[in-house]
Amino acid sequence: MQNWSTTKRIAAATLVAGTLDILAAIGMTLAYGRKVDAMLRYVASGPFPDAKQWGTNGAALGLAVHFALMAIMAAIFVLAADRMPRLKAQPIYWGVVYGLITYVVMNLLIVPLRFGTFPVNPIGIASQLLFHILLVGVPIALIARR
Repeated sequence: MQNWSTTKRIAAATLVAGTLDILAAIGMTLAYGRKVDAMLRYVASGPFPDAKQWGTNGAALGLAVHFALMAIMAAIFVLAADRMPRLKAQPIYWGVVYGLITYVVMNLLIVPLRFGTFPVNPIGIASQLLFHILLVGVPIALIARR
């Protein structure tokens, strides 16, 4: 297996996990009968509270915010894996663990601190947990070992 630079692994993990996660979010948004652009503007409203009123620009910013957050998540794991070889030795296991960690940080810390809401819908909790494990944690861990 060819070794990739740290930057390349972070970029690849960001692109793969970010794309998988946003596609899942779009699917869930549509399944709930909501509008994708409103979901993206909500994402943007985390760091930019007025983004909910910014139309297409707010939605585009939401996509950028999503990938910026994913880049942070990818960088944390890739950099940790470079310093702790066991993370690379068992990528599925540590990817599941990291997916759980990212779920807790995003849904039980960051979102409640920013918006004052905790997840209460059991289907939403289960799907978000599954997405963070399978679409974020595991792909990032697999890419980190390159």
